[in-house]
Amino acid sequence: MRVSIWPGPVKTWNDIRATARHADDTGWDGVYVMDHFMPPNDVTHPGDHPVIEAGSAVAALAALMPRLRIGTLVLANTYRHPAVVANMAATIDHISAGRFTLGLGAGWQANEHEQYGIDLPAVGERIDRFAEAVQVVRGLLENTRTTFDGKYYRLNDATCEPKPVQERLPILIGAAGEKRMLRIVAEHADVWNCWGDPDLIAHKSAVLDRHCAEAGRDPGQIRRTAQALAVIDGAPPTGLPLPVIGGSVAKLAAAIDRYRAIGLDELIIPDVTLGQGAEKYKAMDVIRDLVQR
Repeated sequence: MRVSIWPGPVKTWNDIRATARHADDTGWDGVYVMDHFMPPNDVTHPGDHPVIEAGSAVAALAALMPRLRIGTLVLANTYRHPAVVANMAATIDHISAGRFTLGLGAGWQANEHEQYGIDLPAVGERIDRFAEAVQVVRGLLENTRTTFDGKYYRLNDATCEPKPVQERLPILIGAAGEKRMLRIVAEHADVWNCWGDPDLIAHKSAVLDRHCAEAGRDPGQIRRTAQALAVIDGAPPTGLPLPVIGGSVAKLAAAIDRYRAIGLDELIIPDVTLGQGAEKYKAMDVIRDLVQR
């Protein structure tokens, strides 16, 4: 099972770079960057919490880190035309010499859309747009010319050059919705991602398998990734709308073993509960050893 770090949401560029550098130097497999422009709606003063833009950050990390796999978790479809995303992805893949994973999602954070005047359609339309966008991105990354006549996106004999370094640049889709989003994963993704403890991921993964069977696709073609907040020592935080694993090294090891047992391919660890500076790096070393033992 692979292990990747996810510098969390309100960090300076120097902190993101240093965390990625420690991961690159100490045997972690990857680093992911989120795609937001500000903290979520429930932050009282979002302007006090600056956020680094994802596309610029992953391009820089791709150039600076010699070994780590670099990914987005995940680019919101509402913020960029999918043809722009395809060109970004191909360029970053060249910068990284073939180490980029393109994470995509339908988009959701209301305050960013409100402040920037970006449309945030109802959920159903957002998913419809996303289903088309994934096809546009895949076509541009792989075909010499792409024509697409959808309801929301239209391309006419379009090019995207240069093509990625990787023969098939992996598209990761972040999805939890069991009826439609996991169906899109089954049809189009190389990698699936979801927040969840081992029991939830096992359930969602079984749903994805059923969608793969209905779509005529081998479920083994889709790698499974998940993340949860990790606590090394102390009581896990309560009241958070996110899954938390650990509380002690033994409990964290047990949770990691459970992820491994359900067939998870990659565990992604947000760093927001790991402390700062040397404390964080020590926690990262413990987690790496638990996953790679």
